[in-house]
Amino acid sequence: MCVFEIKSEYSLTDIILLVERLRDRQTGCPWDKVQTHRSIRQNFIEEVYEAVEAIDRNDSKMLKEELGDVLLQIALHAEIAKEEGWFDIDGVADTVCKKLVLRHPHIFGTVEADSSDTVLANWEEIKRGEKSQKSGSDAIADVPKSLPTLMRSQKVQKRAAYVGFDYPDIGMALGDLESEVAELKEALSSGGDVSEEIGDLIFAAVNVARLSGVDADHAAESACDKFAGRFCIVETLSKEMDIDLKSSDIGELNNLWSKAKVAFKEAE
Repeated sequence: MCVFEIKSEYSLTDIILLVERLRDRQTGCPWDKVQTHRSIRQNFIEEVYEAVEAIDRNDSKMLKEELGDVLLQIALHAEIAKEEGWFDIDGVADTVCKKLVLRHPHIFGTVEADSSDTVLANWEEIKRGEKSQKSGSDAIADVPKSLPTLMRSQKVQKRAAYVGFDYPDIGMALGDLESEVAELKEALSSGGDVSEEIGDLIFAAVNVARLSGVDADHAAESACDKFAGRFCIVETLSKEMDIDLKSSDIGELNNLWSKAKVAFKEAE
């Protein structure tokens, strides 16, 4: 049986021992010991997003706790992998250390890199060599399909651009975006494939974001937050003015929205 010592303070090593104790086949936790990589997949995703939320809030106390939850997920997956005979947590550490040493030749080798752009360019070249990516198609195929869609779209576009498949300027990307809007309008009026055209439109918008140096996923998140904030003001105004949103015409709704935009801007 794995023994875990109760202490007043714990270290990084302790979390590995704690997970071993929780996963013990005879005396472990009934929930923890039956989990698999697949069963806790969503937990991992959720914990990472909660850590990101702490970063966005600039909340150090929350970040400390959420990073601990992420670390627990890593320890659990490593322990499950060890039980399956795949690798252990030391193997995980060994792999990432070797990767970082290899991808930082300007620190651990003789390559010179005096800017972040040069470091990133070297990183991509080394990564392509590690993964035997001989073409842009290989690099694109390596982008995880499990990424959030906007993030995946931007990464796919970036890898295509890396091998030269890109617009020379943002003006052409904007023209493509306008073309996709026209195609969507045509699909809506003629009974075409609206879903496909909306997908093309979103992808084109992501391309404009990329060429503008904007993170599309973050921009969409900010837009969502802005809408939620303005809508909250709309509801407040509608109650103050005794207006029923469901029975209001578009003119009245637009009037409320205009007032909300002003109020939201003033509150920023």
